[in-house]
Amino acid sequence: MSAVVAQTLHVFGLRSHVANNIFYFDEQIIIFPSGNHCVKYNVDQKWQKFIPGSDKSQGMLALSISPNRRYLAISETVQEKPAITIYELSSIPCRKRKVLNNFDFQVQKFISMAFSPDSKYLLAQTSPPESNLVYWLWEKQKVMAIVRIDTQNNPVYQVSFSPQDNTQVCVTGNGMFKLLRFTEGTLKQTNFQRGEPQNYLAHTWVADDKIVVGTDTGKLFLFESGDQRWETSIMVKEPTHDSKSLDVIQESESLIEFPPVSSPLPSYEQMVATSSHSQLSMPQVFAIAAYSKGFACSAGPGRVLLFEKMEEKDFYRESREIRIPVDPQSNDPSQSDKQDVLCLCFSPSEETLVASTSKNQLYSITMSLTEISKGEPAHFEYLMYPLHSAPITGLATCIRKPLIATCSLDRSIRIWNYETNTLELFKEYQEEAYSISLHPSGHFIVVGFADKLRLMNLLIDDIRSFKEYSIRGCRECSFSNGGHLFAAVNGNVIHVYTTTNLENISSLKGHTGKIRSIVWNADDSKLISGGTDGAVYEWNLSTGKRETECVLKSCSYNCVTVSPDAKIIFAVGSDHTLKEIADSSILREISAFDVTYTTIVISHSGRMMFVGTSVGTIRAMKYPLPLQKEFNEYQAHAGPITKMLLTFDDQFLLTAAEDGCLFTWKVFDKDGRGIKREREVGFAEEVLVTKTDMEEKAQVMLELKTRVEELKMENEYQLRLKDMNYSEKIKELTDKFIQEMESLKTKNQVLRTEKEKQDVYHREHIEDLLDKQSRELQDLECCNNQKLLLEYEKYQELQLKSQRMQEEYEKQLRDNDETKSQALEELTEFYEAKLQEKTTLLEEAQEDVRQQLREFEETKKQIEEDEDREIQDIKTKYEKKLRDEKESNLRLKGETGIMRKKFSSLQKEIEERTNDIETLKGEQVKLQGVIKSLEKDIQGLKREIQERDETIQDKEKRIYDLKKKNQELGKFKFVLDYKIKELKKQIEPRENEIRVMKEQIQEMEAELENFHKQNTQLELNITELWQKLRATDQEMRRERQKPCLLSGPCRFTSLNSSETIKSLWERDLEALVKRFKTDLHNCVAYIQEPRLLKEKIRGLFEKYVQRADMVEIAGLNTDLQQEYARQREHLERNLATLKKKVVKEGELHRTDYVRIMQSTGLRNWVPLSMPSSQSKHRCRRRKTTG
Repeated sequence: MSAVVAQTLHVFGLRSHVANNIFYFDEQIIIFPSGNHCVKYNVDQKWQKFIPGSDKSQGMLALSISPNRRYLAISETVQEKPAITIYELSSIPCRKRKVLNNFDFQVQKFISMAFSPDSKYLLAQTSPPESNLVYWLWEKQKVMAIVRIDTQNNPVYQVSFSPQDNTQVCVTGNGMFKLLRFTEGTLKQTNFQRGEPQNYLAHTWVADDKIVVGTDTGKLFLFESGDQRWETSIMVKEPTHDSKSLDVIQESESLIEFPPVSSPLPSYEQMVATSSHSQLSMPQVFAIAAYSKGFACSAGPGRVLLFEKMEEKDFYRESREIRIPVDPQSNDPSQSDKQDVLCLCFSPSEETLVASTSKNQLYSITMSLTEISKGEPAHFEYLMYPLHSAPITGLATCIRKPLIATCSLDRSIRIWNYETNTLELFKEYQEEAYSISLHPSGHFIVVGFADKLRLMNLLIDDIRSFKEYSIRGCRECSFSNGGHLFAAVNGNVIHVYTTTNLENISSLKGHTGKIRSIVWNADDSKLISGGTDGAVYEWNLSTGKRETECVLKSCSYNCVTVSPDAKIIFAVGSDHTLKEIADSSILREISAFDVTYTTIVISHSGRMMFVGTSVGTIRAMKYPLPLQKEFNEYQAHAGPITKMLLTFDDQFLLTAAEDGCLFTWKVFDKDGRGIKREREVGFAEEVLVTKTDMEEKAQVMLELKTRVEELKMENEYQLRLKDMNYSEKIKELTDKFIQEMESLKTKNQVLRTEKEKQDVYHREHIEDLLDKQSRELQDLECCNNQKLLLEYEKYQELQLKSQRMQEEYEKQLRDNDETKSQALEELTEFYEAKLQEKTTLLEEAQEDVRQQLREFEETKKQIEEDEDREIQDIKTKYEKKLRDEKESNLRLKGETGIMRKKFSSLQKEIEERTNDIETLKGEQVKLQGVIKSLEKDIQGLKREIQERDETIQDKEKRIYDLKKKNQELGKFKFVLDYKIKELKKQIEPRENEIRVMKEQIQEMEAELENFHKQNTQLELNITELWQKLRATDQEMRRERQKPCLLSGPCRFTSLNSSETIKSLWERDLEALVKRFKTDLHNCVAYIQEPRLLKEKIRGLFEKYVQRADMVEIAGLNTDLQQEYARQREHLERNLATLKKKVVKEGELHRTDYVRIMQSTGLRNWVPLSMPSSQSKHRCRRRKTTG
């Protein structure tokens, strides 16, 4: 056997559809079914102990506890056969006492059971069509009686014993209420049904011969000795807001008292099926439980009514109403009105009432609270915590916290703590949740809902979504081991996202069928996936490509996992095997032995492996896997296991299944040592809180503090007032009491005097009485003495009479003795004579016998002689026959030889036929295997077709929605086209005006450019003329400075000097131009730096232009400048007016566009850019001004 051991530690769940699913073992311990176990739960200390179901059990059907709380009977189906197992609860651990599984009658399953008052007998009811009621002496496994209850296949809901009588039995069902008594080895009915048959759902014994019964129409009946004595109808009014009020009507008096007897639960599915015809306004009474003051019964969804006995007479009426409260975390406030109370049970001291509902919830209420809340309905509380009411589809755990996250088809997400075994967080949503994963830090979860994939924060008291992805019906999602990535499955595609920027970094495509399982390797570099297409792929996340692949189309994989070193992949699927895959090939296949593996998980240490099966069991194996059938198998769930996980430290195994239960298991090795991984850091205690919540709480705390201070002040003031009032009252009372004491003292003195008088009177009276008594005594003595004398005389007379009578009797005795002796002698003589006669007769008879013997011998001799003759005749006759037979024998020998040959040939043919039959059988087996595989393929294909039909329907719905949107957009387009045409008609004249104005502006700009060119040309001409003028002016000055009186040669020399001066001037001018060019070239080098360029140009201007020249030029050019300024002002005015006009028209167009787009709802289509003409005008204006 395997060295790995798993021990059940705790369970979160309830199987509410097991009949009689909750009862008290003692004041603190309750017993209820969960998975394939019965759980003993201590309400005060919060521990659980388990009673596992039988091996290969397919689920529990009904429970029953003996009245002495010593035995527990469990009805199960083991390998498709019914069985009843009886456990002894007093032993630790609980051990099997008897197993009833060999039956001499037809039975499919046992649906209800009950122990007798002395716990020696067991009553069991089988399901239709047999509907047998079996009366067992269970310790000896002996059937005392069996009777068929119903012949019309009506469901039977409950059987029970009378609380005081082993022989009296009650059975209720659809249209039946029967009382039976066990007499002379049979069960005989003692009552006869009258009136219309009802659908009796539940009953309880309230006395030796009195029973209260509830129906599916809200009626309660009391039967006494089979006759109806009392009837009450419970009506449910329509709810006003979110609650319903109950009115009890048609009450009649009853003379009953109700002892505490718990009510076992009928099959909920049968009840709902058979009571579907009843009115919706009528509450169905699924459970009744009695206690010392009265009884409790379920009264429709979410309600329980208490009936109490009146003090004056034996009359019972409704006294309290208890409701299931509205859950604040639920998205549907009316959920409490949708769950039926299926079972009720009082504690032994009747201090607590426990109820189980159709949504797998357990509620309790203290009975003292119901007495406090008079006039208003009391409310149940959760016995433990809210539980899942539908199959669990997702399971996850983290590293930094001892948390378990689960999601279910009941549209809820729950966060459990496996260290404290409590529920940390719980929230319900509008959509079903299919998958869940918990971040290693324990602060975030990713959940795959039917409509979207949501990333959520786990706050201190809430679960809030902060990112949504449009992935519908995500069946698998998983955070990486490092928490920096998470993967989500969308059909046959895996999307990988980062948790930092929440973006999709890769989409892994390759599967042709739906992906059922994904798992990360230890360093998060690879992702392994398996699906219904029979493919197992290993993905490299850095490249987004497949590294290895293994495809087996005949197998639909349910789950995959990977070894810690990421070298071997383990996969389980529909082909009843466990596969080891490495390097794209299957290393080996290990048989599952006729079950389907649904989940698989390997420990982080790589030393142990656990697999879950389709029948709800868990198998623990050692790794490396053995070749033989070496594993430990444990009973766990009552349905296929959907998810299985090991915690990070390999200490706990977590399993979830379709039965809605979550189990935690402690993992040990064979010697009992825990398989433990060392934790470097303990569990974190940090939680997430939003800033708004903190601020709100701080504000609430401040308000509460101020309120507390105000209340303190008020209380102090009230206390002072009360002290003053009480001091005044005390003074008044003291004065009053002093007065009363004085009055009492006076009364006391008066009473004392009266007492003394009475004492004197009594003494005198007693003395008189004593005297009277003495006289009476003397008189009585005298009378008595006389009576005694008379009596003595009578006594003596009677004594004489007795002596005489004695003497007479003695005489009579003597006479009788004499008569007896005479009669005896006569009788002896008579009988002796008779004896002699008989002896003579006997001798005569003996002589006759001797004579007959002689005659017999003679006849014997004659007969022998006759026989000898007859024998001789027969001998001769048979010798003839023998000869004839010999001759016929010879003929037959020849015929037999022929027949032997025929027989041998036929035998050969038979052998050939048998060989053919064997070959055909082998072919048939092969064909059956092929048929089975083909059926599996057909089922897989049907599932795929169904899934694809669902996707097609979703896509058709989407296409339909898009077509609707397209039609609406077409309408919008038509409206917008019409409005755009109108706007174009309005815009065309304005565009023509703008075009004309643009042409005018272009002409004006051309004129401006011509003016600029003319101005520049004129400026150049002016500068040349000024230079010439200055040169001539200098020459004139020089000539004037020379002496006027010169001779002819002097004039000649002057002429020569003028020519030389001219040549010198030209050279100077050329040198000046060269210097100017070089300086100008140097300035051009700073063209990229405007500030330095400006300084250089200014220096150039100061170097080559003199102030006097500028003044002179300015004086000469005043007329030109005035003309230029006049032209420029005129153009600027025209430009400004045009500009204002264009801006105004643009604003008008813009307002029209905005108004139109607002009316059509497409405001974003308005072009907000400025018109191009306006921008062009601005650019040109800058050029002109520059």
